[in-house]
Amino acid sequence: MNVKNILKSNAIWLVFILEVIIFAIASKGAFIRTGNIINISRQVAYYGIASIGMTFVILIAGIDLSIGSIITLVNVVCAFLMVNLGVNMWIAILISLLLSTAIGILNGFMVATIGIPALIATFASQTIFEGASYLISGGRPISGLPETFALFGRWSVGIIPVCTIIMIVCFAIGSFILNKTYFGRYFYAIGGNEEAAELSGIRVNRMKYLIYALSGLFAGLAGIVLLSRSNSAQSTVGKGLEFDVITCVVLGGVSVNGGVGRISGVVAGVLIIGCLTNGMILMDVSEYTQMVVKGVGLAIAVGIDCLSKKRQTT
Repeated sequence: MNVKNILKSNAIWLVFILEVIIFAIASKGAFIRTGNIINISRQVAYYGIASIGMTFVILIAGIDLSIGSIITLVNVVCAFLMVNLGVNMWIAILISLLLSTAIGILNGFMVATIGIPALIATFASQTIFEGASYLISGGRPISGLPETFALFGRWSVGIIPVCTIIMIVCFAIGSFILNKTYFGRYFYAIGGNEEAAELSGIRVNRMKYLIYALSGLFAGLAGIVLLSRSNSAQSTVGKGLEFDVITCVVLGGVSVNGGVGRISGVVAGVLIIGCLTNGMILMDVSEYTQMVVKGVGLAIAVGIDCLSKKRQTT
C-alpha cells in the first residue's frame, strides 16, 4: 500500500490528531491535561455506545431517529422503577434494556414488514416515546437513585472511568459483529444492493429486525450510562442526541448510501465530536455556535460521501 492510500484510509485519524493539536495550543495546554482527557472519555461514552447501533442501521442505508427518545425513555423508566417502585437495580436495568430492544423491534416491524420509510417510522417512534417519557415522569426530574447505580457513569477503575470501559467493550463487540460474523457481512451486502442480497438468499427483512433491535439495545445501554452519570432522570435528556450520534457515524466514514464503513472510523468520529465539544467549551464558545459547527461538519461529511459515490458511478 503506497503513502497516498495509507493517508486516504487514515484521513479521519489525521483530522483527529490535528484537532487535538489545535485545541491544545488554543487552550494553552489545558485541553491535553489528564483530568480533561478523562472528562472527555466520560462525555463521549453514551453517544459512543449509541453510535454502534446507528452504524449498523446506516450500513443498510437506513436511519434511526428514535435513538434520542429511547435514551430518554430508558432514563425515565429505569429511574421510575428503582425510585418509585423500589425495583432491584439490576432488574430495573434488565427491564429497561428489554424495553429499548422492543422499541427497536417495533421500528424493524414498521420498516421491514409494513414498508414505512425508515425516516418516517423512526420519527414516529421518536415522537411517541418522547411523549411517553413525559407521561411517566410527569415532566419532573426523578432523583434519589441507589448509590451503587453510580457504578456505570461515575465510578472508575484506577483512572479509567467504568463508562469508558463499557464503551470500549461495546466497540469491540460491534467490530466483532461486522468483521467476524456472517450476519455482519449481510449488513454490508444489504447496504450495497438490497435486491441482490435478497436474490442471493439473505433474509433481508429478518436482518432489518435484527439491526433495529441492536440499535435499540445499544441506545438503551447508552441511556443507562447517561442516567448513572447525571444521577437524575430528565424528560428532555435525550432530545437531539440522535443528531450527535449520526454526525459521529457519518464523520467516521460510514456511507449514508449504505454498504461502506468501519467501526474504527466511527471511533475516530466519536473522538472528534467529543474533543470538538470539549474544546469549544474550554474556549468559551456559545452553545449555538457549537450547533453551527457540528451542522457544518455533518453537511461536509455527507457531501464528501455523496461526491465519492457519484464519482464511482460515472
